Amino acid sequence: MKKIAAFFRLIRYPNLIFIALTQAMFQYCIYYPIYHDRIPAGDLTQFILLVLASVFIAAAGNIINDYFDMNIDRINKPQKMVIGKYINRRWALVWHLGLSVLGVALTAVAVNPFSRWYLVVANIACVLLLWFYSVKFKKEILIGNVVISLLTAWTIMIIFLSKFSFSDAFGNGHPGQLKLFRFAVLYAGFAFIISLVREAIKDVEDIAGDRKYGCNTMPIAWGVNATKVYVAVWLTLLIALLLVVQFYILQLGWWPGVVYCVALILLPAGYLFRKLIPASTPADYHYLSMVTKGLMLTGILSMGIFYFYL
Repeated sequence: MKKIAAFFRLIRYPNLIFIALTQAMFQYCIYYPIYHDRIPAGDLTQFILLVLASVFIAAAGNIINDYFDMNIDRINKPQKMVIGKYINRRWALVWHLGLSVLGVALTAVAVNPFSRWYLVVANIACVLLLWFYSVKFKKEILIGNVVISLLTAWTIMIIFLSKFSFSDAFGNGHPGQLKLFRFAVLYAGFAFIISLVREAIKDVEDIAGDRKYGCNTMPIAWGVNATKVYVAVWLTLLIALLLVVQFYILQLGWWPGVVYCVALILLPAGYLFRKLIPASTPADYHYLSMVTKGLMLTGILSMGIFYFYL
């Protein structure tokens, strides 16, 4: 039982649940209301397979990340170590390979690999990016943060691209194609920016172990204060963009959406900004990381508001 519990900690099952929740919210609260009159046969099966593919590839990425981070984690997170303590390193590699292959295979089964071959190629690229992130990218300034943020945004974009047709969008296809595109860009953009913020905060939190093992992350290369400025700039941009979206929603009379966004996204983002300035200890940055994760959750759950208006 200990090994089973350790395995679920290794793959970070709360993050995997978050991925599945994000994709389910987009499917049921954005796509279904827009396409309620024209949902193709087999769409649900395709969706389930793509969710499983995303979850398996992310789980494989978490495993290989911990595999290469054993020495760093002994300093930053000794109480959370799994590989080498509960799970053999060789078995970790086997699980990584098996889950990665299964994720790509499920992608190929879910979509037509001839007409939507780019989705299969993209998920292969995700597997490779997660490998190189663990080996090299996460130790470099910005590159690792951008990679993780792009992969976070991809969890929404893969569901969108499995349904979107460029020829239909600019031809005589379903009139909701462009609306679906706007929502996909909105939520993928939100996921990208908030992930950039969280990754930078986590870099500051993990600075002790990263510095000892030769990582060149942002707080090590630029300093903690410069990293705070970087986070503040992205937070400011996110708040500004969300305010613009609120003005657009107000014109449509969607008051519940505005109230939700102000109360559960904009105000917490402002709170995060305020708490960022005096933060100084690993505990402070861990708290900020958890607040940011909460922001990601409330942002994704806001899709539920649009279910009643689309």
